[in-house]
Amino acid sequence: MSLIHPSSLGVRQTPMDNFKSKETGDWGLGNGEEAREQGAGSKGEKFSPLPPAPRPSASFQSPIPKTQLLLYLIPIIGFFPSLWTLYRGQGSREQLAISRLSITLALTWLLGYLLLTTGTATSDYFPLRLFILNSFLTSGYFLVSVWLILRLMQGKSGRLPGFSNLAERVLGKYLS
Repeated sequence: MSLIHPSSLGVRQTPMDNFKSKETGDWGLGNGEEAREQGAGSKGEKFSPLPPAPRPSASFQSPIPKTQLLLYLIPIIGFFPSLWTLYRGQGSREQLAISRLSITLALTWLLGYLLLTTGTATSDYFPLRLFILNSFLTSGYFLVSVWLILRLMQGKSGRLPGFSNLAERVLGKYLS
């Protein structure tokens, strides 16, 4: 197995890089011959480590894990991490937008569910129709959530034209 020596790549070595002895192969027992052979420090030069790696700019953020965004969109369960994200106010613009959308969908479903259930319990004429409408509302909420999850997995936008605007206006004012 051949190893590439750092000096062949133009990397300057320090005496610590050559701390392995040629004779015994033991660490810490080198006599510095390798450093002298390469001219390291022979002219009184200062040894400095390699320059630091360039830092990413302040505007660059690490990519958001898709699993976190997908967690926000899980029906009913995703409401709680979304609420926590908005409560803290920390997160990228995409995280906050998806959190607002998730909360808006969940609260809209919950409000509709409670109203239809109340109507079913108090109505003498339409209980079956209200039960059916309630099941359509619940199925729609779950299907929209799954559809948004699939769109995010494909790398597309996770916005709904009516609900995203509503979420930005209502929840954006109070929770961001």
